[in-house]
Amino acid sequence: MTMPRRAVLICGVATDPPVWAPTAGALAALGFDVDVPVRPRSGCLDTEVDFLAPRCEGAVVFGVSGGATLGVELAVRGVEMAAGIFHEPAAGSLAPGLLDHVVEAFRLDGVPGFGRALYGPHWTIAMTSADESVVARELAMFRAFEPREPVVHAAPVTLTVGQESPAARHAAVEAVAGRCGFDRRVLAGTSHAAHLDNAFAPVIDDLARVHLSPDASTDRERP
Repeated sequence: MTMPRRAVLICGVATDPPVWAPTAGALAALGFDVDVPVRPRSGCLDTEVDFLAPRCEGAVVFGVSGGATLGVELAVRGVEMAAGIFHEPAAGSLAPGLLDHVVEAFRLDGVPGFGRALYGPHWTIAMTSADESVVARELAMFRAFEPREPVVHAAPVTLTVGQESPAARHAAVEAVAGRCGFDRRVLAGTSHAAHLDNAFAPVIDDLARVHLSPDASTDRERP
């Protein structure tokens, strides 16, 4: 079976589509039609899912942080993605306090404090057009997110975590993967901002080898 040549890259809080440039370029080089949509950023989970679902049907979908959280929600609602690769989503009550430092940074220093606390030193204020009101409502939405078991058989999903991320992130990803029945993978050389570190390159290489090669039917390693 060959993988459909469509990919959707979902932005998280305080990031605009250019943060996905390395990943988008790598996928485009393999012949993927890449979509990096500008979400409504409404603060309403249903609104965000309704916007993303038709775009993600049949596509390979990547997400980081809030984008990963939305990807998890799409999967558990039964959106038939070809594959989902979601990096360090929110974990709700499975990881109490996971976002406390981000909330405090936002309180003290607004959007710049939030971005640096969440994504690290590679993030800059130029990477977002979101103001404080946008970040506030998105942060509230993702803090209220609660992972759950899929309502139907979910699309093939892998949750990723950065090798350099703190233990709390590793535990959170493991907990969400267990709750939802998803696979898990550690990405080398990155922490939370996997898209800024171009850390999805090995995943994309595996997708190409397994799903796009002429002998894909006999090479069934898990991406």
